Amino acid sequence: MFTERKHWFRMALQLKGSVIPSILGRTLLCGVFGVFVSLLLHIRVPVALPILASLIPNIVLGLLLVFRTNTAYERFWEGRKIWGTLVNTSRNLARQIWIMIPARSLEGRDQKAMVLHLLVAFAVATKLHLRQERINEELEALMPADQFQKLQGMHHPPLKIAFWIGDYLQQQYERRLLDSYQLMSLQNLLNTLVDCVGGCERILKTPMPLAYAIHLKQLLLLYCLSLPFQVVGTLGWWTGPIVMLISFTLFGIEEIGIEIENPFGHDPNDLPLDTICDTMLLNINDLMTLPPCTEIL
Repeated sequence: MFTERKHWFRMALQLKGSVIPSILGRTLLCGVFGVFVSLLLHIRVPVALPILASLIPNIVLGLLLVFRTNTAYERFWEGRKIWGTLVNTSRNLARQIWIMIPARSLEGRDQKAMVLHLLVAFAVATKLHLRQERINEELEALMPADQFQKLQGMHHPPLKIAFWIGDYLQQQYERRLLDSYQLMSLQNLLNTLVDCVGGCERILKTPMPLAYAIHLKQLLLLYCLSLPFQVVGTLGWWTGPIVMLISFTLFGIEEIGIEIENPFGHDPNDLPLDTICDTMLLNINDLMTLPPCTEIL
């Protein structure tokens, strides 16, 4: 908030993160078409048709754009809430594993540390899965080499990592290092992590209905191309710049909705998933510097 106020004009003129590069071509096209209509009027061609103002009522187009933007932002905000749940659940699960399960040896402590790093690997694998990217060195640094090799052949890496974590918890229960209530509590947290992946997949695999997206684009194009005929009689040679300004506004609103409806990618306006995963790793490493009082080494 403070940075936005301090650099208000710099942000207003900033290209990175804005939709200007995406809509510049179609905006210029509408402006050039407006100049062309002005030229036709200048050579006495009767192109001034104010009656076209009723072709697409402004309120109809405005409501469609508002609905488009609100729907996209709901998807963006839901994705952020799901990732917030994933982070908080991972922290709680890591804390409880680190405290509840006693380490009777250095090997047991190392195994706990490995499982805590698997929680970070779960988040990283979820990020790559949502971006439809192959697993990479990010995951290789968070797990043993044999697990990394097995993960490369999996179609759903986050689910496999959740299986390894659940298998570890079951082993500790069978060794009587966890009671049934503790196991149930930890398994419920693990189930919440898997539910988070499912929630993100629902956002990713439920795009805006194609018919709605096509119809909105058709209305935008029709409105912007009919606008010069509505205003050329009043504006004359100013028709091109004014049409370009209005087109910039309308196309920009639509493009913002397109950009944020899938919040899991690499665009500047997408969720900062890389930063979230890095923060989780820092949190886990900090946690492992705190030895539980129950440990007997």
